Amino acid sequence: MTIERSMIWTGELNERAIAPTAAQPAWVGIYDTTLRDGEQSVGVVLDPEAKLEIARALDRLGVDRIEAGFPRVSAADARAIELIAGDGLAAEVWGFARAVPADVEALLELGCRAAVIESPISDRKLDAYGISRAKLLERVTGAVASAVENGVKICFFGVDGTRGEFDFMAEVYRAAVAAGASEIAVVDTLGIATPEAAAMFVGAAREWVGPEVPIHWHGHNDFGMGTAISVAAVRAGADWVQGTINGMGERAGNANIAEVALALETFYGVETNLRFDRVREVAATVKRLAGHELEPWKALVGENLFVRESGAVASQFHEPESIEPYSAALVGAERGIVLGKKSGLDSIRIRAAELGAEVAEEDRAAILAALKERAERDGGLVSDEVFLTLVAENGGGAA
Repeated sequence: MTIERSMIWTGELNERAIAPTAAQPAWVGIYDTTLRDGEQSVGVVLDPEAKLEIARALDRLGVDRIEAGFPRVSAADARAIELIAGDGLAAEVWGFARAVPADVEALLELGCRAAVIESPISDRKLDAYGISRAKLLERVTGAVASAVENGVKICFFGVDGTRGEFDFMAEVYRAAVAAGASEIAVVDTLGIATPEAAAMFVGAAREWVGPEVPIHWHGHNDFGMGTAISVAAVRAGADWVQGTINGMGERAGNANIAEVALALETFYGVETNLRFDRVREVAATVKRLAGHELEPWKALVGENLFVRESGAVASQFHEPESIEPYSAALVGAERGIVLGKKSGLDSIRIRAAELGAEVAEEDRAAILAALKERAERDGGLVSDEVFLTLVAENGGGAA
């Protein structure tokens, strides 16, 4: 989707500060892993029908590739992949496997035509598993070759790469490509990379595998920088960016694909196929089916994003550009005024008019004082019903 620039109100500062990098692509593919990595959030269980509903929502959103699941986890996960692959979605449907024969066999049994094959790649991970470097190379090349020989397109995914040793990682990625992997993913499993490190990693990976092999970036959010790091990886030349809806995932979650896409398109001119006007709908679907909550102040999808309580801000409400960085219409949201302790006289005027209540200018101060007292007493917002009662008690009435 190419963003309508009239909906963006970020000013000239970014234009002065930002220039495209030599490696920055004109377009980046969005690879969603909500149904696999996202479901690894503690306590989240998505049954096959729920996964299919989410996959359909992702397809409407414009996601290019959907990682439908890891068939060795359970029979239900395998069933979900079957349902999604057979649903006729526009998005490519991908599977997921470890570099072990049983996982590859499960992909083949399901008829997967494209899949990620993962393996630990850092010495810390290898030591934890008790696997030697030589054994790792054997597993990776064997699994990749077996899948490719059976007609499966493979992206090799090196787990914990941002803590790996570069010379060894170069050897592994080159071996995976030589075995038949047509794409690779560089992976920040624990969310420890800085944006600069992510850019360097992508640049190094490009040297390892050459210009023709697409590179994915897969990042997490443990330091609260998942979006920034993913953006840096794309600007350094990543062709695909992986992430989840609402940033859900293990620990602090994955990179949030909607945030990444909006930042790339708005600030850097890198296009994606996402439909931002459908982001909030999809976020709500995932929230409902996963049974988790979202912060009301969350970027793009939070309930409070275009809702104002502050009286100082309400006085500017008629000029969205003065109080918001982009149009509510861009992300399919509605604007509104709510009433509470921080409201002002303009809040009374605007909300009364919206509710069809007639409030004389000389009565607004008394209504505001009563409203603030009620908000402080109840410890929250004042409902429209209570507000109209306060209006009636302090001189106002129906229009």
